[in-house]
Amino acid sequence: MRSLTRKRPRSVAGQVFVLQVAVVLLLAAGAVLALLLQSRHDGEREARNRSVAVAETFGRSLGLQEALKAPDPSEILQPLTEETRKRAGVDFIVVMDTRGIRYTHPQPDRIGERFVGTIEPSLAGRVHTESVEGPLGQEIQAVVPVTSADGEVVALVSAGLTVQNVSGVVERQLPVILGVSAAALAVATAGTALVARRLRRQTHGLGTLEMTRMYEHHDAVLHAVREGVLITDGDGRLLLANDEAKRLLGLPPDAEGQHVGQLPHLDQQMAGLLLSGREATDEVLSAGDRLLVVNQRPTKPHGQPEGSAVTIRDSTEMRVLTGRADAARRRLQLLYDAGIGIGTTLDVRRTAEELADVAVPRFADFVTVDLADQVLHGDEPTGTGADLRRTAVGGIRDDQPLYPRGKLIDFLPSTPQARGLGSGQAELVPDLSDAPGWYAQDPPVAQSIIDYGIHSLITAPLKARGVVLGLVNFWRMEKQEPFDDDDLSLAEELVARAAVSIDNARRYTREHTVAVALQRSLLPRGLPEHSAVEVAHYYLPAQSGVGGDWFDVIPLSGSRVALVVGDVVGHGLHAAATMGRLRTAVHNFSSLDLPPDELLSRLDDLVQRIDHNGEDGADADDDGMLGATCLYAVYDPVSRRCVMARAGHPPPLVVRPDGPVEIVQLPTGPPLGLGGMPFETAELVLTEGSQLVLYTDGLIEDRTRDIDEGLEMLRSALSDHPDRHPEESCRAILDVLLPARARDDVALLVARTRTLGPDRVAEWDVPFEPSAVAAMRAVAAKKLDEWDLSALAFGTELILSELITNAIRYGSAPVRMRLLRDRTLTCEVSDASSTSPHLRYAATTDEGGRGLFLVAQLSQRWGTRYTSGGKVIWAEQALPGDSGEPEQELLGFFDIDEIDIDTV
Repeated sequence: MRSLTRKRPRSVAGQVFVLQVAVVLLLAAGAVLALLLQSRHDGEREARNRSVAVAETFGRSLGLQEALKAPDPSEILQPLTEETRKRAGVDFIVVMDTRGIRYTHPQPDRIGERFVGTIEPSLAGRVHTESVEGPLGQEIQAVVPVTSADGEVVALVSAGLTVQNVSGVVERQLPVILGVSAAALAVATAGTALVARRLRRQTHGLGTLEMTRMYEHHDAVLHAVREGVLITDGDGRLLLANDEAKRLLGLPPDAEGQHVGQLPHLDQQMAGLLLSGREATDEVLSAGDRLLVVNQRPTKPHGQPEGSAVTIRDSTEMRVLTGRADAARRRLQLLYDAGIGIGTTLDVRRTAEELADVAVPRFADFVTVDLADQVLHGDEPTGTGADLRRTAVGGIRDDQPLYPRGKLIDFLPSTPQARGLGSGQAELVPDLSDAPGWYAQDPPVAQSIIDYGIHSLITAPLKARGVVLGLVNFWRMEKQEPFDDDDLSLAEELVARAAVSIDNARRYTREHTVAVALQRSLLPRGLPEHSAVEVAHYYLPAQSGVGGDWFDVIPLSGSRVALVVGDVVGHGLHAAATMGRLRTAVHNFSSLDLPPDELLSRLDDLVQRIDHNGEDGADADDDGMLGATCLYAVYDPVSRRCVMARAGHPPPLVVRPDGPVEIVQLPTGPPLGLGGMPFETAELVLTEGSQLVLYTDGLIEDRTRDIDEGLEMLRSALSDHPDRHPEESCRAILDVLLPARARDDVALLVARTRTLGPDRVAEWDVPFEPSAVAAMRAVAAKKLDEWDLSALAFGTELILSELITNAIRYGSAPVRMRLLRDRTLTCEVSDASSTSPHLRYAATTDEGGRGLFLVAQLSQRWGTRYTSGGKVIWAEQALPGDSGEPEQELLGFFDIDEIDIDTV
């Protein structure tokens, strides 16, 4: 029979031969090692003894001490030591003084050098032996003292042998040992060959390893497999049955050899199949409480009449395992779908609805989600959470009798819902008809639920970060089996995952609400009405959260108005807060009546300081501005001039009354915070009725188009309708450009210009001499009479007197005076000087210094603005009917009757 492996295994005889060779080699090696050790030990001992004897004999020889006293001891001792060495059979005899300096040595050139070895013990009078690396190689030497008559050590004698001479005996004995070992190995080889030939004849060339392996494989296949194996002959006698077959069929241990029909406990259906001898393929038979899968094929064992080979497989556990695997797979699939299907939005209500959609109908027939009202508004629930609002209802039918969506529910303490809210643990109610605590919540509704066919309930609290947000109720109707513990575990895991998503949505709702509230508080609540422009505006925050876009309309002196649009990069609270800081800064700078380029420069410096403070300051949460853009325009309704500048912002558009729409070619400045580059202005003369359109990049930018395309769409939306109201223009722009889901904030400001006609503006040149003050008061009073503003004449004369007097006294020519009748009366005095007056309190002994104080008291506002040709001092007074009479207000300062107006 051939070997079961490709390489023929070693026979028993070969194994015995290898063992014998190993034994012989080990014995030979052991003998050599023992000989070496023993020879070394004996040799070293002999060498030490011989060295000591030779050294002591030479050290006690007559005449040694007299020779040591000679002028040249080496001349006398060298021949004596060499002759003694050869006769004694040692390799060297060295005579040395007490310092170790040699007098003799086998190598004469070594005489006079220091002895190699230890001499201290011999100097103390003792004999010392050692092994050292000397001039002759590895040496074994003895050192003995030479003592005088009084016992003093006067010299030392050393004698010794080299290791090579000591081990020479061993080398001579090695051939004998190796020859004996080779002879033993030859005898073992011959014996092994004879044994191998005999075994091969007895086993017909089949090795014992092959026989053992065949038996082991046969036994493994027959008894270790999880399938039963039966072999029967043609007479129905059982020839072979493995252990698994005996276990599955309940056969006795001695079943082999018995007739199949006579086997006790064998199922009759199984026995009939075995006796029939017919072929069977995966035929399912019941044997007691087992389901067996049987395969049977005919065979002829050992050349006897035809029999059968049968395999039996137990499918009972497999079916159970398959059912469990399917259940586990469905459970994992449900949890996976919950992971990707719950929390797709950051809306609390939608997240609750997604939970119901995932669970119905794969886990429950109906699902209801009840949340605390605080959770729906983004806050954490307070108290016990007994009052919950039904947020989501899902089920296989719409006519279910459960509480509807939106109902506020107060669960009684006896209900499983209340217990779950208190304990934070899910509860299982297998039979609702036998749950009096649940039934007591609302008996009519509870009875209708039972009558509807809902019979089992799992209620699980929605808990995240240790806080109960609400609860989820799973209701079963179609399946007759109630919920079990496995369903309870699945419900807990499903609700735990949903709770995280609901809590995230709640927190987002809270943060979004706070951000929106902050942003709305920072944006203008309502734009002021102004005679210079008629304004419409629109603001839309991005879907991803509030941002930093803003707009403003700021009244300025002289009936002018400032139009502002800005954008802060990013979204969230930081962007909104940054926007508020910039908007406040723009208001503060605009109150100084700065030109647009200078205002943007100061705003740029402010942004740089804020960024640097954010980097170097202690507040690690301040991320700086991150970038901002701004467009600032100032419109004067008297001159119809509009001066504007921009810092990295998209250009504005102008719609002329005669129809054309143009993009203002405004120089592009760097975004705020970069610094290093000045801002440039552009000046336009706008016809009355022109529309100025300011916006942020969120209006024209989109993922489906570039900026140029957006600008062209904006131009098209404004074309052919120059007479539209700003509100209509705003709606037309939004209809064309507003995306369905804005990725960025959108701010839009449309302003239609107005003018102040000559009938509302009066202007005079003022002679540069003090006597001109009275004449200017007279012409101003006359103009006020024409405007039916005589009630303001007294205060106006006082204001103009002070302003003109200061311009003549402290300024420089030319001096001009202007009156503007708008929503207020504005008095302006300009001169060519850049020196600005300051309000102060005059001392009681001062003769002057109270003029500006009177101006401030008589006017609503006053201030200074600088121009390219000097400065303008202005003061505004409320028109009659808008405030108290100015004459009555002035009575609190002095007695009017005692004042000589001409001397003021």
